Amino acid sequence: MSNAREYKIYSPKKLIEVALPLDDINVAAAREKSIRHGHPSTLHLWWARRPLAAARAVIFAQMVNDPGYQQDSGFKYGVNKKSAEIKREKLFQIIRDLVKWENTNNEKVLNRAREAIKESWRETCHLNRNHPQAEELFNPEKLPAFHDPFAGGGAIPLEAQRLGLESYASDLNPVAVMINKAMIEIPPKFAGQAPIGPIPELGSKGKDKIRPGKQLDEDWSGAKGLAEDVRRYGHWMREEAFKRIGHLYPKVKITNEMITERPDLKPYAEQELTVIAWLWARTVKSPNPAFSHVDVPLARSFVLSSKKGKEAWVDPVIKDGNYRFEVRSGEMPKDAIEGTVVRTGGTCILSQSAMPFTHIRAEGKAGKLSERLMAIVAEGKGGRVYLSPTQQMIDIAEKAKPEWKPEHTLPVNPRDFKTPNYGMSSFGDLFTPRQLVALTTFSDLVQEARNKAIADAKAAGMADDGLGIDGGGKGATAYGDALAVYLGFVSDKVSDYWSSICSWHSSGEKMRNTFGRQAIPMVWDYAEANPFCKSSGNWIAMVDWTTKALAHTPGNRQGFAEQQDAATQNISTNKVISTDPPYYDNIGYADLSDFFYIWMRRSLRAIYPNLFATLTVPKAEELVATPYRHGSKEKAEVFFLDGMTQAIHNMAEKGHPAFPVSIYYAFKQSETKEGSTSNTGWETFLAAVIQAGFSIDGTWPMRTEMANRMIGSGTNALASSVVLVCKKREIEAESISRREFQRELRNQMPDALEAMIGGETGATPIAPVDLAQAAIGPGMAIYSKYAAVLNQDGSKMSVHDALILINRAITDYLNPDSGNFDAGTLFCDDWFSQYGWGEGPFGEADTLARAKGTSVKGVRDAGVIEAASGKVRLLKWSEYPQNWNPTTDVRMPIWEACHQMIRMLNQQGEAAAGALLARMPECGEPIRQLAYHLYTLCERKKWAEEARAYNELIGSWHAIVAASLEAGHTQEQFGIDI
Repeated sequence: MSNAREYKIYSPKKLIEVALPLDDINVAAAREKSIRHGHPSTLHLWWARRPLAAARAVIFAQMVNDPGYQQDSGFKYGVNKKSAEIKREKLFQIIRDLVKWENTNNEKVLNRAREAIKESWRETCHLNRNHPQAEELFNPEKLPAFHDPFAGGGAIPLEAQRLGLESYASDLNPVAVMINKAMIEIPPKFAGQAPIGPIPELGSKGKDKIRPGKQLDEDWSGAKGLAEDVRRYGHWMREEAFKRIGHLYPKVKITNEMITERPDLKPYAEQELTVIAWLWARTVKSPNPAFSHVDVPLARSFVLSSKKGKEAWVDPVIKDGNYRFEVRSGEMPKDAIEGTVVRTGGTCILSQSAMPFTHIRAEGKAGKLSERLMAIVAEGKGGRVYLSPTQQMIDIAEKAKPEWKPEHTLPVNPRDFKTPNYGMSSFGDLFTPRQLVALTTFSDLVQEARNKAIADAKAAGMADDGLGIDGGGKGATAYGDALAVYLGFVSDKVSDYWSSICSWHSSGEKMRNTFGRQAIPMVWDYAEANPFCKSSGNWIAMVDWTTKALAHTPGNRQGFAEQQDAATQNISTNKVISTDPPYYDNIGYADLSDFFYIWMRRSLRAIYPNLFATLTVPKAEELVATPYRHGSKEKAEVFFLDGMTQAIHNMAEKGHPAFPVSIYYAFKQSETKEGSTSNTGWETFLAAVIQAGFSIDGTWPMRTEMANRMIGSGTNALASSVVLVCKKREIEAESISRREFQRELRNQMPDALEAMIGGETGATPIAPVDLAQAAIGPGMAIYSKYAAVLNQDGSKMSVHDALILINRAITDYLNPDSGNFDAGTLFCDDWFSQYGWGEGPFGEADTLARAKGTSVKGVRDAGVIEAASGKVRLLKWSEYPQNWNPTTDVRMPIWEACHQMIRMLNQQGEAAAGALLARMPECGEPIRQLAYHLYTLCERKKWAEEARAYNELIGSWHAIVAASLEAGHTQEQFGIDI
């Protein structure tokens, strides 16, 4: 690799270094958050996964050559700027199709993307055909492989595989490694394999929730056959488990006595209903001496259902110095007890004595917390049935005697783990005895299902080499191992719903899982699910989620997942790299994933003995700034920055020299106050990347929280992450002066910004809300390609100071004074900056108008201001005339044209706005540039409502231009040939 660096490598700029249809990517990424069936997030929980849409778009743009490289690189001649923009727009259209969820496995769309990647690769190989390592580095018949050294939840390597690349994933965390094995390594091994398991039988009434199975002549392409077998053996496990522990999950019979107290239960007389969940309240001894012998309840809420017309609640009936729980239907009375625990502590329901958390914690650490059944939730006809607790149900729960429980101590991490404060200090303490029995039963059945599958595979005629999947096996034994992996994942998934950290969602009438957020909180009133019901948290539902996610994997190219340290791994050598590293102390992945590891290890250790060699997830090398692990916040920060710099340096040294590296930077919440980023984390991370040996050529904001093109309330809706586009800095990079840096900014930033906002072709521009962040990229590319930028006193310019100059260059470009805007527009812009839509004195307006080369009368006659009684004000777009004709308006300033476009877009839509643009085609570019400038101005002044109008105009620009073409605006007028 080192020899390769001594020779000139011709690496055309990639699309990601120049421009992206960012708004389309962000809209698709946000929409993806509502997708469940088939999404990798339903295969196994992982924290902060990147959206598939974003990952797919980034890798594609990282691998295709930008058409503009042909005009300025000397590689080819005769390619002008407009031609490059047209070709770039075609690549944009591939991305727009590529990021849609419904096209995730659309082979027609994927093949267009794959062919574009191959075409660019052939171009690059041709340019480097005389390189001494051309055979190793530039084989036009074989695309380079891909690697993500911080693979985590696996979204990025999965999308690389989907785009046709051999994909490698590595991570220190064995849970992450297993997730990646399940998504990219195992499916290709058994692609096209028809299922071999017995088809599940229907339930006794023919209404079993799961379907009866597919016929063997159906489509078993990709991982569909493997997924079907996971479903079949998952069903078998459910039936076997019910034989063993079904008695612990009895149905509840509606008796006449119950109906006497609750007439609303009459439709269920003498029926046995399946229990969905048992709702428990933790209890503590009352601090009041008169009631110190009573365990009083700790409950956040006694509301069971808040749905209109289906209200139900728990009534703690107090009698003779004690209490019992009774379930009531109907609206809760205003004088009813709503709960006994608030943020400041608890209250004893018998004496009304305060129970501070100090008392509750002390009792918990002394092992004196207990629990009491509050209510039973059953399946009714078209809804939930809430029932009072019975002694029978309590007795049955107490019969559960687990033979094993995880004794591993919970991390001493006060931010993410609250239960140790109350004496629940081991993972085993997070589960009830009945939950432990269920989890160990299903966990043990994973190996039994594996053995059964191996026997069934052999009986079906599958060859067997006797090797397990970890040993490279491809036969029946390896197939049984593969099925065990996914069934082990199901066992992991149910642990998220079968813990005493789960609560009851009263408005949704369903279970809340353990990891509602990235922490294990203390839950006072918890819900215990029934594994054999048909509601949330049941075993078959988790099997269903897993099989759909597996069937959705591409399985089209080989994949490999390994446990490796990002700082020392060699997997990245000559590979395309895109990665989402952990950011500072956002998420304690290793600590949190122990919750799943303990169950995954129990199920899969026999299959992957090396990966599950440790009792818990390795933590010492994890790149997270955790103060409790390193002794102080300062030491944790040093550890993180040093380790991250080393890992990034490793990528810079080993990555394929023809491709940039993309690195996701995730913002901390503390960095996003008031809609902007603070300097600390962002600037420190940029500095670390540069110090590691990279130059930074792009900074693309990924806005996964954005539901549409409109900005949120307030000002800039900050992106949840930024993709840094990095290239290895040349060893002989020189230093330049501050003045030279500013000169390069002035010379190069306008072209870069023009490409970002869409040029003259009508290509989808970057929305103004994202431009400020994205435009940092080309500025940082200039700053970071040099060894240093030197200030006048000889000191090195900091990233902070460089960002100030880069932002100034962006502002200068967008300022109308820097372009060829008419005098009326320049007057309106300055007036708007000072007064907004408010009034100002005529004298000031007269002075400003003269300075701009016009007059107040001239601007008023143009129809954009109102001047009367010594006052002047700009007209709002809503005040503009509806019968306006640009072809007859001889005084028309661009200001007027821009706001007439906004009026038309808001009042009549994109088609009407396009028709208006068709009548003034020469104004298109000035209108768009003015809109960008005015958005930036409003955002800086925190005028959110005004900013929204300009952002929406830019966001709709592509559709407006398309509509203008349909309305008669010729392509020649735009100077394009589509």
